[in-house]
Parts: sequence; C-alpha cells; structure tokens
Amino acid sequence: MPAPSFRHIAVVFTFLFALVLANSSDLVAGGKAKGKPRFTNRLAKETSPYLLMHAHNPTSWYAWGPEAFAKAKKEKKLIFLSIGYSSCFWCHVMERESFNNEVVAKILNDHFICIKVDREERPDIDQIYMTALNVQGQSGGWPLSMFLLPDGRPVVGGTYWPREDKQVGKETAFGFKTILKKVFDAYKEDPKQFGKRADQIASLTTRTLENALVPGIALVPLNRDLVERVVEELKDEFDLDHGGFGNPNRKFRGSKFPMPPRLDFLLQVAERTKDKKLLAHLTLTLDQIAMGGIYDQIGGGFHRYSTERTWTVPHFEKMLYDNAQLVEVYAKAYRMTKKPYYRRVIEETLAYIAREMTSPQGAFYSSQDAETHHEEGRNYVWTPKELADALPDKAELAFVKKVYVPENKLNFEEKYHILRWAKTPAETAADLKMTEAELFKKIDPIRKKLFDAREKRDKPFLNKIALTAWSGLMIAGYAEAGRALAEPKYVKAAANAADFALKHQLTKEGRLLRTYGAAPGAAPKAAVNAYLEDYTSLTHGLLNLFDATKDKRWLDAASKLTNTMLEFHGNKKIGGYYYTAHDHEKFFARSKDQYDGVQPSGNSQATRNLIRLARLTGDARYEKEAERTLKFFAGSMKNYGPGLVTMAQALDLFVAGRPVGVKEKKKK
Repeated sequence: MPAPSFRHIAVVFTFLFALVLANSSDLVAGGKAKGKPRFTNRLAKETSPYLLMHAHNPTSWYAWGPEAFAKAKKEKKLIFLSIGYSSCFWCHVMERESFNNEVVAKILNDHFICIKVDREERPDIDQIYMTALNVQGQSGGWPLSMFLLPDGRPVVGGTYWPREDKQVGKETAFGFKTILKKVFDAYKEDPKQFGKRADQIASLTTRTLENALVPGIALVPLNRDLVERVVEELKDEFDLDHGGFGNPNRKFRGSKFPMPPRLDFLLQVAERTKDKKLLAHLTLTLDQIAMGGIYDQIGGGFHRYSTERTWTVPHFEKMLYDNAQLVEVYAKAYRMTKKPYYRRVIEETLAYIAREMTSPQGAFYSSQDAETHHEEGRNYVWTPKELADALPDKAELAFVKKVYVPENKLNFEEKYHILRWAKTPAETAADLKMTEAELFKKIDPIRKKLFDAREKRDKPFLNKIALTAWSGLMIAGYAEAGRALAEPKYVKAAANAADFALKHQLTKEGRLLRTYGAAPGAAPKAAVNAYLEDYTSLTHGLLNLFDATKDKRWLDAASKLTNTMLEFHGNKKIGGYYYTAHDHEKFFARSKDQYDGVQPSGNSQATRNLIRLARLTGDARYEKEAERTLKFFAGSMKNYGPGLVTMAQALDLFVAGRPVGVKEKKKK
C-alpha cells in the first residue's frame, strides 16, 4: 500500500482538529509505579512545573535546545513538538492518553525526536508555531502539536488528538497513533515534499509575524476618528443581553472570554466622552461576569472563560493574568460608578490572590489547574447532597439555593451545581425585602461554611513559577485597587511584589529575566531572558504604583526598563518592537506582536507606557517614539480595530495630550 500523500495528511489533520474528541479508554501502564518512577527522561532537570509533569513519561522528551535538533539532524528524523502549560485541561488529557502510554511512546521514540515546551516559559516558541498553525487555516489551542523538519521549520500540525481512531458518522477520525504512522510513512516516502511545504509555511509565518501583510501603514492619520472607528466595531460585537462580546450572526454561540483589554479601553472612552450607553453596556458586562459561574462565588477569583453565553459554565482554570487585569478593570469601574458590588468583587478576588497565589516573599504564582483527580471543575462544583451536608440547617440551605441556584436546577454535567447569582444582588435583596448590605451580612456566614467544606477537598495543582509579565499585571491591579478603594494594604502588596521582581528578576546589567522558580531539590532562581511583554507589563505595574504612591523610585524604575526595552527590542528603521531581544536565540521567523487577546500585546502596552512616561517625565523622546509606533500600527488598527484595542487606547491618550497649538488632523 503506497504512503499517503502530504495533501491527504493535511486534510485529515484539518478534519481531526475540528473534532477535538476525548478518548477515555484504559491506558497501558506507564509513568509512575508505587514508589520510584518507572521512567525518567531529560525533563527531570527542568524548573518548569509543566515540563516536570512529563519527566516520568515513557516518551523520551527533550527540552527545547541544541541537543534535540542536533540529534534530529544526525538521525534524519522529524521532530514532534508539543507545547502546553500546567493548567491546560486538554494537555493533561493528551499526556494521560498518549505520552504516558508505552505503545505510543515507542512509536514516538523510534521515529521522532520529541520536544516538550512550556508556553508560559517560552512564549516566543509558542507564538511562532501557533502562527504557523494558523497560516495553514487552522484555529489555535493547546496542546499545540507540530511536526518539524530537523532545522525547526514546521510542516503540519494540530492541537489535541485522541489516541485511537474514532468513527464519526461515515468518516474515520484518525487517532494520534495513526497520525504518527502516516506522517512517518509520508516523510520516508518523499522528504522533498515536506521541504517544499516547510518553505511555504515558513514564508507565510514570517510575513504574518513581521506585519508585512498590513497595507497603508503610513497613510492613516492619527486622530480620534480612528479611536471612534474601533469603538464602533466593538459595539457591533456587544451581547446586549448577557454582556461581553461575540458574534451576533452565530447568536453568541461558543466560548466567551471577559477580554479585559477591551473593557479597559472602553472604560477609558466612556469616562472621557461621558457616554452613558457605553458605560451601561460595560456595567452590564461586569455585573454578569461577577454574577456568573466564571466568578468563584465561594472562594473569590475568576476562572479563565465561559464555555457558553451566560457566563455560567466556566473552563475552571484560574490564571494570574485574568485576575490581575479584571481587578484593575473593576477598580476603574468602581471609581466611575461607586457600585458597592464591584468593591466586594475586588476585595474577594484580592483575598483569593493573597491566600492562594502569593508566595511568602510576596511574589505571585502563575496559575491553578482546572481539574482534580482528572475531573474538570470538581473542586468548585456541588452535588445536591454536598450542599446539604455542608449546610445541615435547612433554612440556610434554602437561602443559598434562593441566591446561588437558579430555579434549583443542576447546571453542569447533569449532576452538579455551579453556584451563580440567580439575579443581581440588588434585585435579590429587593425580592427578599432587605437592603443589599443586609443580604451580604446574611449570606457571608453561610458562604464561609461552604468555603470551609470546600477547603477539605483536594485542591487543583498550583503552578508556583513566578512570571515577570503576569506579575507586572498583578502589581498594576493591586495598585489601581489600592488607589480606587483607598486601601493601603493593596498598594503595599503591589510594592512588595515590585521590589521582589526588581531584586530577583533583574540582572546587574538591567536586563529582565522571565521566570523565577526551582528545579526539584534546588534553590529557586530567575531564568530565561525576558520578552517584550515582560518589560511592558512590569512597566505598566510600576507606573500604576507611581500613580498610587507618587514615590519617584517607581517612575525611575519604569523609565529604566523602558530604555532597556527600546535598546534591545526596538526597530529603528521602521518602528514597532520585536517580541524577542536582538541577542535572543534566532528562529526562522521573528515576531512584532500586535494583536491583543486576553492580554494586551507587547507593542500596544509599550506604546501606552511611552505616552504615560512622556506625560510624567516631560521627556519628548518618549512621545516621539510612541508616535512612530502608532504610525507603524495605524494600518492594522484601521483594518481590524478590535484586535488592537490597547493600541487604540494609547492613541486616545496620545491625542488627548497633544501639545498646545497642535491640532489633530480630521478627515476631509
């Protein structure tokens, strides 16, 4: 039987990716037996918690580095690259099904060189290969699974694949074992075809990452018309019933992310313009998020996203960057509206951060898993019996159901309650003929009983690596909360974390490092050269700290980091900032990240920081640099404004602060 063609493999992969099917069949024993692990691979020496999770797989993993590529070239083997992160649910599923399976491991070890990457530790690698997947017409996700030539150029890939083939209607969806065999056979049959395909993908990836696909960069005027255009495009995506953003043509089906950069931008516009309708949609969004299951009603803090429109059923992992940005957004909204519930959400979330996500030294941990005992969300959900056992007082149980169990229905996997507000706190209080303050006074002792009962459960895995970028966002959130709520302890927490980062994650030469953590049995240390987002996010935190304290040392530190960022990440010829430093490891492509997602892009944050620094220091150099960057990305803003909301926010600040006598250019 002839080997399958490359085109056939690519079609199959596209089909597989769309299915995202789980496979729950029994594993062939691998990994740990009782006592000493049966297998130990090269990842056992790493500091990344995610890589360490795979250190005892029978799969012979390499960390990213020259050793793996040298071996691939010597043995003329394809590389199988798997990228994930510690709190990724489907990453854990694929690890259990495939990487810890001795049959699959033998196929991988015999025919491929296997590299495992933690995307939180090496976002540069993830960014390049995720883009390579996207240019092939596939949506992204994790785990990211890619096949590479020995020189590192990608050929084909996907995300999660179940181990075994599955029948879906009349079609057979190939499992990972079959995919491995077909890729190996096709490469053995015609390696030149793989080389041609790699050339095409590398070229497309390079053009996409370097912003070469955006026309008219220098022709778009920098004025409020562009800001207003972005606002109107975002309004087209408003969910007017449940808040947030989505596709109205698809009736807002699918996952729903809070998207803090969008909320932050629109709050700034609403405050400047006094647009009551815009503010009303933002408060609707913030109300619905805080009322939903995406917010942990018992322990505080936000889960990553909702799997449906109403914010009820979340994907249960908790990420530091989500909580950091949402605290900042709620703090700004509280400052504008004085809604007491927003203050409560901030206080509960920061109590969660202090309790679960802060080291004894004041640094911030990065994430908590979605699952315990291989079951997603089990730590957070309740069976009716568990609720009754935790609240033996029938009146208290009835009250909790009135508040947190809409229509007394199960809302997760037909057997669990995800606690969420049935109505807004104000509406609930009115129904119960009490004030909002009286409502919380009554519900809080009952919530404490539920919290104490939940604390007896096994907790999700906690990733204790401190990441500079995410810590910077959390510093910003704490500082803004301290300022908005007039609460000194929040400002102090921000200052402690900033001191930690500047002491432990900054080299003597003034260069930042990305991570702070420890390998098993070793002392913790900082590692991995920082990326653009590390400089820009920490600078954002330092600027918020300066706003909250007026302590000049934070402004000086922000200026120094920005100067280093300009030196090592800037492009003096055409503008914009590279994601990696000029002396970083070289890849087949290099990114100037421009698009905001759940976090603002490095270029957007850099521009906003430069404008703030120019205003605070009076240094015109920062203003000129910001203007040059705005011009570079103006074409992208015009083409797809919702993807560059923080850049639009920076433009809004830039226009507001033009020197006297300098007018913005209006359209004719």
